[in-house]
Amino acid sequence: MAQNPLQQFYRQPKIYVPLPSKGIYNKLGSISGDPTHLSVYSMTGMDEILMKTPDALLSGESTAKLFESCCPGIKDGWEVTTLDTDLLLTAIRIATFGNVLELTHNCPKCGTQNEYDADLGTVVDHFSNCKFNNTLETSGLIIKLQPLTYRQSTNFSLENFKLQQRLAGANLDTDEHKQIVKQLFLELGMLQTDIFSASIESIDTGTVVVTEQQFIREWIENCDRDIINVIRIRFNENKDVWKIPDIKVVCSNQSCGHQSELSIDLDQTTFFAPA
Repeated sequence: MAQNPLQQFYRQPKIYVPLPSKGIYNKLGSISGDPTHLSVYSMTGMDEILMKTPDALLSGESTAKLFESCCPGIKDGWEVTTLDTDLLLTAIRIATFGNVLELTHNCPKCGTQNEYDADLGTVVDHFSNCKFNNTLETSGLIIKLQPLTYRQSTNFSLENFKLQQRLAGANLDTDEHKQIVKQLFLELGMLQTDIFSASIESIDTGTVVVTEQQFIREWIENCDRDIINVIRIRFNENKDVWKIPDIKVVCSNQSCGHQSELSIDLDQTTFFAPA
């Protein structure tokens, strides 16, 4: 087969980034190459179309495909862990549009509309220094945690969204609807149990190491609430460490000078638009 003479004009890697997880939690075959030096390409026209397709965005399909398209080392976008998701999205944004992300913010004190430039390079640096605290000891048990995959995170988020929508639409004026609300809260509790179970890799009792998800889930359903609270605290601690840090800004109105903190919005419908 003849070689395409346009091949030399194909897109090339724009930046290289280390996966914060170092690929430790990835399923075999889901990544290739060196996870500490991952090449990142800019988006194609097809990628841009997918990122504007509502159904694909909601299901997570567009983001999973984006990972595979812009990061050839990612062989299965659904298997990207939550430790790497924000870093990859930021790196792809940099490769496509550059380091600068323009932000608009109305001062909460004086109402002045301010424009700021966020350096996304600082976000990449932030994740390169994050540590995932995956081990905790409680009640004689050693619990080893693991991050969710992008598929798991998306599925859990969709299920939570559906339950919250049903809960918001429930009417408490009748006994029938009160029973519906009660059932919805039970389902939300079951969803939380599913998330905890999927986030635990193993439990060491001192005599045996349990890795079976069925046994771990049954234990979560029957252990003391104090143990669940310890696990929840560690989850929240890791969540705080692995979130994109807020940006400190000052109002441009000289008579105001109010200081605020802005968060970088990773809503793909806006994050992957030209600055």
